[in-house]
Amino acid sequence: MPEFHELLKGYRRFREDSYPRQRDRYEKLVSEGQHPKLMIIGCSDSRVDPAQIFDVDPGEIFVVRNVAALVPPFETTPGLHGVSAALEFAVQVLQVRQIVVMGHGMCGGCKAALTQELHGSKPGEGGFIASWIHLLDDARAPVAEKFGTESREAEREMELAAVRTSIENLRTFPCVREKEDAGNLKLRGTFFAISEGVLYHLNQDSDEFEPID
Repeated sequence: MPEFHELLKGYRRFREDSYPRQRDRYEKLVSEGQHPKLMIIGCSDSRVDPAQIFDVDPGEIFVVRNVAALVPPFETTPGLHGVSAALEFAVQVLQVRQIVVMGHGMCGGCKAALTQELHGSKPGEGGFIASWIHLLDDARAPVAEKFGTESREAEREMELAAVRTSIENLRTFPCVREKEDAGNLKLRGTFFAISEGVLYHLNQDSDEFEPID
């Protein structure tokens, strides 16, 4: 695993190669600001960087990453609503036209939600994670009933259910619902299978995930 000094080697390669090649793009992003038309909500997992998977240039996607790529439902209670704030900025300020939720295989957050291994943990000892993945409690029940909680098949079903849950929760936000109903915003669910290197897309008519060639 890279230490900080290894990261600096990468930074120097970026300065010597990537930045000069894309200098015009960076200058335009400075002078005109960012105008991405697509938002990706992904997992913080180090193996699933959306910019790498989609091979995009700087300024093309607005990315929010958290444990298990979750979107909480709309609420107005006091608190620190990081995902909601980013979503509001993307939809209302940047005027993105698409929001992509990207789950992935071997997701630790989804596995913890399925097994409830962190249930009852104190904050700082797993409690923050447990509270966050509580968002998947309703999705967990049918998965656990049908597949149990220990098999890889059960884990995959939980990972797919998490994407569906985030799509459903996106639609609880009035600004998202209004723009989708007006045809100005498209919601997409995707799943990246790390073991296969394959991206799956949620067909919202059939509610099934289909591989993308």
